[in-house]
Amino acid sequence: MCGIVGISSKASTASLSLYNALTVLQHRGQDAAGMALVNKKGFLSIHKSNGLVRDVFTQEEMLRLKGNTGIGHVRYPTSGTSSKYEAQPFYVNSPYGIVLVHNGNLINSIELKDELIEKDKRHINTKSDSEVLINIFANSLDNNNSKKLTEENIFNAVSKLHKRVEGAYSVILIILGYGLIAFRDPHGIRPLVYGKKRNSNSQMFASESVALECLGYSKIRDVKPGETLIIKDNGDTHSSIYKTKKLFSPCIFEYVYLARPDSTIGGVNVYESRISMGKYLANKIKNSLTKNELDSIDVVIPIPTTSRTSALPISIELNKDYREGFIKNRYIGRTFIMPGQKIRKKSIKQKLNTINIEFKNKNILLVDDSIVRGNTSKSIVRMARNAGAKKVFFASAAPPIRYQNVYGIDMPYVKELIAHNRSIDEIAKLIGVDKLIYQNLEDLIKSVNEHNKKLINFDSSCFDGKYITPGVNKYYLKNLNKNR
Repeated sequence: MCGIVGISSKASTASLSLYNALTVLQHRGQDAAGMALVNKKGFLSIHKSNGLVRDVFTQEEMLRLKGNTGIGHVRYPTSGTSSKYEAQPFYVNSPYGIVLVHNGNLINSIELKDELIEKDKRHINTKSDSEVLINIFANSLDNNNSKKLTEENIFNAVSKLHKRVEGAYSVILIILGYGLIAFRDPHGIRPLVYGKKRNSNSQMFASESVALECLGYSKIRDVKPGETLIIKDNGDTHSSIYKTKKLFSPCIFEYVYLARPDSTIGGVNVYESRISMGKYLANKIKNSLTKNELDSIDVVIPIPTTSRTSALPISIELNKDYREGFIKNRYIGRTFIMPGQKIRKKSIKQKLNTINIEFKNKNILLVDDSIVRGNTSKSIVRMARNAGAKKVFFASAAPPIRYQNVYGIDMPYVKELIAHNRSIDEIAKLIGVDKLIYQNLEDLIKSVNEHNKKLINFDSSCFDGKYITPGVNKYYLKNLNKNR
């Protein structure tokens, strides 16, 4: 999971717009940030490094980054390493100057890297699958046997890329002297939206609609699965759809946790989908607890911040008081997307503090969006009991995460997942709760589908172990953590 943005405008201050958009998408990656700008004369300037957007882009760097067309990226690593040299954008200068940002994860990046080096005679300098991706595109463009760059050449190059690449990828790139290009994998696993600014020729791509809206752009639509959309330097747009039998299968975890609630993805408002998750989960709680257990619950308390939306309809459906029991330190990032278990565990302790009066001598129902590794859940339950809670019931708006995610979410090592090969009772014992209730996968899918009936298929592989792309076999999954 990363955040990407691309802007084509007439103004030479696109860097400021990119900066603002990246801060809005900061929740999608806290490891590194970068941007590339191209001015009307074709001069390229790039800056990228480890750290948050506000720390990477100093006033000095912002003054240097000038251009009317640009792309930006916030990263947390799901392949390669955390090195600043693997921060994006990536750049190649053959057959044209190309600069690229990518959100997702390639399944066959190791095989592609070998092919690029041995067969295509291209140089790869990092372990990043995004560098593999830009070289695949560049090589496909180079093999068009055309001296003139046209939109048809670009569409053909992306089609060749689709035939070679397996996995999830939403991409924004610039071909220097030509324009801004965006494309999405045929399954449409990771999100990508397109918008325009009113009374202006400025156009924009971003991982989430909220980035467009915060900059005064109107969302036009999602980039379609398998679609390539070109915005030329003169403002002309061209689009082409890659013909395939692959089914549109967006990642359902975007709605559970990854995306901001004020974003709209695939025609579904994330906030509304989480309200629905709460309603379905409330029914599951009613059917899972005894009457005495239900009657004994004094308050419903969300675990900040993503779960607040789901917790509210639960309190209404169960006719229980809704209370805020935790105060979150807003200067600590999302622990789920922090690299390394030691950093995650340390950050959890600094992230939340209890309002003790909401726990003392009460039976509480904690609500969270999901339980991944169990570190946060275990610590929070311990905090609740230390604050005086008598009984602690725990409800997850997502089903048990039992399998690795291979499409751009940091779940590479199956033994880190607390639900893997464990029963619900075993998980409850490990995190220290009196009763644990998980959402049903069918109800989670309904929570999204009921807001857009056209969304039928989803990537829900971390819940059911069904991977939608070829190449995900036992050997790949076994070695996934080594390749991470």
